[in-house]
Amino acid sequence: MLKKTLIGAGVLVALGTFVFGRDALSYATTWGGTVRDAVKSEVPLEFEIERARTEVESLVPDIRDMMHVIASAQVDIDHKAKDVDRKSASLNSKKGAILALRNDLDSGKTQFVYAKHSYSANDVRKDLEKRFKLFKVAENSLESDVQILVAWQKTMTANQDKLDTMLTVKQDLEVQIEQLGARLRTVEAAEATATLDFDDSKLARAKKLILELNKQLDVRERQANLEGQVNGLIPVESGSEPTESSITNRIDDYFGTGDSDGSVADSSRS
Repeated sequence: MLKKTLIGAGVLVALGTFVFGRDALSYATTWGGTVRDAVKSEVPLEFEIERARTEVESLVPDIRDMMHVIASAQVDIDHKAKDVDRKSASLNSKKGAILALRNDLDSGKTQFVYAKHSYSANDVRKDLEKRFKLFKVAENSLESDVQILVAWQKTMTANQDKLDTMLTVKQDLEVQIEQLGARLRTVEAAEATATLDFDDSKLARAKKLILELNKQLDVRERQANLEGQVNGLIPVESGSEPTESSITNRIDDYFGTGDSDGSVADSSRS
């Protein structure tokens, strides 16, 4: 399988070189970049924002490691500082003893008593020589410890500054990611509003239809009124129109029946 894959790749390379010549690599690079950009453009922004959030969260292990280093350095510095204080106090004590022996030798005495023991001036001089050598060794050790302590403190300060910077950057990135999410939601809302295209033509057609229906009903009403007049029907719906003298009055005047209490309906019933 691997052999077939290698052969296929070789054939493609040879074919590309044959078709495009020396520009085959340029074409391949351009095509690869185009495909990469096309694929990237299809990735949803929500996914990209979540990917950015994941990248920021991936800083947490490094931050915790740096915190551990700083905490360990602080403990070492505290111990070293206490050791320096102890050595400094011991050195001051040794210095006091050396100066006391030196003052005793300067007194010109030949015998000295220390802790109920007698010592000659030569014994004191040898002891003083030994003490002075040990003092210088202790002094050099103290200076070395102080230098180490200062170096540790500088390193811890630099690491602390780096940690503070990393924490600040992480917080800023988190705020920016939240702002990106808010902007995306705003844009999506705007896009959703923009896509709500209202068809004004439908509204116009509905208004036109209602107008035509009203017009048709008006025509039918007018036509019904006209048909009632043709058929001799009494247009009760239109109301009675005033005339110079109604037909009942004219009949009463003609037959002299205006004061009669009877009616056609009454006489027929009798």
